[in-house]
Amino acid sequence: MKRLVSAANFLFMLLVVLFVAIPCRRPDNAVETPLLWLVGGIQIFYLLNLVSRKEPQKAETVGDVTAIGYAVLLAWELTTARYNLVDPMLYPTPSAVLQLFVKDRADLAKGLLSSLQLLAGGYAAALIAAIPLALVIGWRKRLFRAVSPVTKVLGPIPPIVYIPYAIAILPTFKMSSIFIIFVGAFWPIFINTLNGVFTVDRKIIDSARVLNVPEGTMLFRVILPATMPAIISGANIGLVLSFILLTAAEMIGATSGLGWYVKYFSDFADYSRVIVGIIFIGLVVTVITFVMDKLEKRLLRWRS
Repeated sequence: MKRLVSAANFLFMLLVVLFVAIPCRRPDNAVETPLLWLVGGIQIFYLLNLVSRKEPQKAETVGDVTAIGYAVLLAWELTTARYNLVDPMLYPTPSAVLQLFVKDRADLAKGLLSSLQLLAGGYAAALIAAIPLALVIGWRKRLFRAVSPVTKVLGPIPPIVYIPYAIAILPTFKMSSIFIIFVGAFWPIFINTLNGVFTVDRKIIDSARVLNVPEGTMLFRVILPATMPAIISGANIGLVLSFILLTAAEMIGATSGLGWYVKYFSDFADYSRVIVGIIFIGLVVTVITFVMDKLEKRLLRWRS
């Protein structure tokens, strides 16, 4: 752990010296003060996290991630702003990207809201349809034998191939995007829930049958909780796939959203904003997966 702490602190001090003690003249006229504040904020967050962590292993992870972030930022700064080793049009400086983050914050927030509305509609529809359907089909063996061949044919088809056709046949881009997201999220949730039904301990089911539990209660009060780990696993896969499909769909036929933001500025060769969009999408996905992890721990707290 001490090595990780030393590495993170060493890279932090190196960045501070680079930004403060060794000024440079930038072709993009971007100032380094906001970037220096960002590095300082990361360091403060890192130190506070380090102090509050009681588990050494998690503290090591925090130090490791911080050191990697500093190393990437340092390499980016040296290759672009300091030594001009790469094409400045394709590889903007960190300061220029940070300034665009601040300048385009309203457009990014608007795009995020548009993307999340589509994501929420399609993903929620997939959850509502896939979970009850998989529970019923997994519970009834005859129905499962009839549906299984269809699942093996339709499940492996990459949902991205539906995007051009959905945009062509559905009246609005919003409807076509929700449909694509629904298809992409449905199959991971459905298949994982289906597999989860078969892994439920038979002793639990036999005990419920002895008590003459009604079928509806059996499905939603006995099998559903026991299947929850498999459902959450499928929901996480479906969520990541949904976001990928949403971004791809927005790059093809949208007039707003995060995918559209990246595609629009790439058409005008504004690669600084393209990088801003890519980084922002990465941050959004990170926050979403963090929330899902917290939700998973909450729903499965009985396992700990």
